[in-house]
Amino acid sequence: MTRQRKRIHLAWAEQEGELMRKISDIEPDFPTQVSVEPTPDRRRWLALVVLLVAGFMDLLDVTIVNVALPTIQRDLDAPYADLEWVVSGYLLGFAALLITGGRLGDLFGRKTILLVGLTLFTVASLACGIAAGPTWLIAARVVQGATAGLMIPQILAIMQVSFPIAERGKVLGIWGGVLGSASVAGLIVGGILVQADLFGWAWRPIFLVNVPVGMLAIPAAMMLVRQSRSATADRLDPIGTVLAIGAVLLLVYPLTEGRALGWPVWSFGLMAASALVLAVFVIFERHRIATVGSPLVVLDLFRARTFAAGMVVWLLFWIALGGYFLVWTLYLQAGLGWTPLRAGLSASPFAVAAAAGAATSVQVFVPRYGRMVMFAGALINAAGFGMYLYLAAHYGSGITSAQMFAPLAISGFGFGLYVAPAVDLILSGVSAHDAGSASGQLSTIQQVGMALGVALAGVCFFTQLDQTSAQGTTAAIPALQQQLTDLDIPASAQEQILTQFRACVHDRSAATDPTAIPASCQPSAGQPSAEPLQQALTRAGLQANAHNMSHSFAQTLWWAIGILVAVAAGVFALPKRLSAVDDLVNVRSRVQG
Repeated sequence: MTRQRKRIHLAWAEQEGELMRKISDIEPDFPTQVSVEPTPDRRRWLALVVLLVAGFMDLLDVTIVNVALPTIQRDLDAPYADLEWVVSGYLLGFAALLITGGRLGDLFGRKTILLVGLTLFTVASLACGIAAGPTWLIAARVVQGATAGLMIPQILAIMQVSFPIAERGKVLGIWGGVLGSASVAGLIVGGILVQADLFGWAWRPIFLVNVPVGMLAIPAAMMLVRQSRSATADRLDPIGTVLAIGAVLLLVYPLTEGRALGWPVWSFGLMAASALVLAVFVIFERHRIATVGSPLVVLDLFRARTFAAGMVVWLLFWIALGGYFLVWTLYLQAGLGWTPLRAGLSASPFAVAAAAGAATSVQVFVPRYGRMVMFAGALINAAGFGMYLYLAAHYGSGITSAQMFAPLAISGFGFGLYVAPAVDLILSGVSAHDAGSASGQLSTIQQVGMALGVALAGVCFFTQLDQTSAQGTTAAIPALQQQLTDLDIPASAQEQILTQFRACVHDRSAATDPTAIPASCQPSAGQPSAEPLQQALTRAGLQANAHNMSHSFAQTLWWAIGILVAVAAGVFALPKRLSAVDDLVNVRSRVQG
């Protein structure tokens, strides 16, 4: 080695050591062995494509089914309660296996569990696509969600251990873009497939499309993804696994089903039991660490301020976004009466802007501004929601896709700015042998946050819809009254019709099953039943519903904005680790270059 090269390496060692000391002063739990990294796999970028495809398949299936529910109901003659289970069954299976799936990857190899999950996910998608009845479809959806719970932690963990720290920000930025775009892409792809009615299969292609994709991804993953596992986790934790799955299910199930069942007392009892089981789980894991070792969840991860605080703000963020996606879908389809295809295509600005925000945040903004990028992302997302709130309230049922473009693009860009550096920050201090466990916990927190958001937004949205239904009838009655007069209906009969119309709109707004027709909406005895009258009542009902939905959507956005502001404030509880790591990477790049 030449003297010049020795001087360069000595300079690098001195600068790296100084930076490590500074980082340790800021965050004592930060791993100072950051400079020791395995040799990067030459095929890692090709492997990343496979990982992104697998992740996209899962995220797509979370939302793609929503636009096909009416078609599924008609084809399978399914009651509305079964339709809710088609959606919630996937989420329950997914949430139950996330933490366990992450640890299984640590134990048996992340590539191995990824392949198992990908194979079973493909088979479960086939089972969904050929389902002969609602029970079959629900069971296949639960399995599909559970196998996705095996896949997702492996994807994040493999990214962590396959890419050197200098490239990890770019990789997680790409993943953040996929995270944002896949959620709304489900609406777009689902709308296109349902409306195209390929081969006369109606809704079935939304599941069957996963089969050829999975058959291509499985051999590609076998060839391109490198095996990795934890060096310390050497045995299963069956009791911890049962306790973890139990705690998640006891929380997610009542949140998913509570509103439709009228929030019975037992739903709150299950949520309280969830907290109790979680406490027992923590006690057991501490005991296992002290005696046997190899715990399901590495509790020491939460001693690091970055990981613990990052998990809290990550939870809050997904509470806001999970609730938003629910009420937004209801607003466009059930409120404005848009087709699944039109509603899905209207999501395009959000998806494109989210991908752009995620791609630029880690690579362009984080090296300069650190955690302030997350702060700005949360506030920009909130600003987009605020603009949307104003436009929905101002234009009501007359709002157009073009008028939605700006608020969707702004909120999507803020979403992307926040998500990518958040994932990077939370996982950056996690050692390679705990990557699977940490990734599983991160994904579980995201799913629990979305479930909480759906539950809270559902309560807020439908309560608002019920309480303000009179505003919709007030807006629709003048035109309806004029039409009744044009049909030569006597004044006494008009008053009876208008009274029944008000009751019908109110009962529709208060219903938990939107497919059921309340008794108040049936023609009463002695009421004229001519076709022109029924058409006038239908038009007025749609107008009143659109008005109420627009108002409820706007009001519900207020709490989402409030949570995002809290997320922005919570960013300051995080250490400035991203800046320190970026400095280290920049020094290394200059010296090695």
